[in-house]
Amino acid sequence: MPQDMPPAGGYEPVQYKRNLPARGFRPSYYFLGVTLLCTWGFYEFGKGVREHNELAREKMWSRIHLIPMLQAEEDRDQVRRHLADKAREKELLGGEFKVYHSDRFVRPTFAATPKDVTK
Repeated sequence: MPQDMPPAGGYEPVQYKRNLPARGFRPSYYFLGVTLLCTWGFYEFGKGVREHNELAREKMWSRIHLIPMLQAEEDRDQVRRHLADKAREKELLGGEFKVYHSDRFVRPTFAATPKDVTK
């Protein structure tokens, strides 16, 4: 029995590679896009941080400038309470009595306490 031999001129080459077209852009374009996106994001983040710092500074300075007005308002309230307290003392006790042993003004402390204390 004769042995089979290859055809004259040989067999055709075997295609072992996949012939698929490349999909999408080249990787360098993706890298450039991500780099630009991150750069823009960091830029916007920095703008936000600067704006936040500026708003905090503005808030701090507004509070600093309001302190004298708030202090004057509190002082007027203290004087009103002091005079009302003196009038109440005079009405109840019939005269003025010193609580402290000096004429120096002692700032009164008022604490708001609840009516019903539960524990």
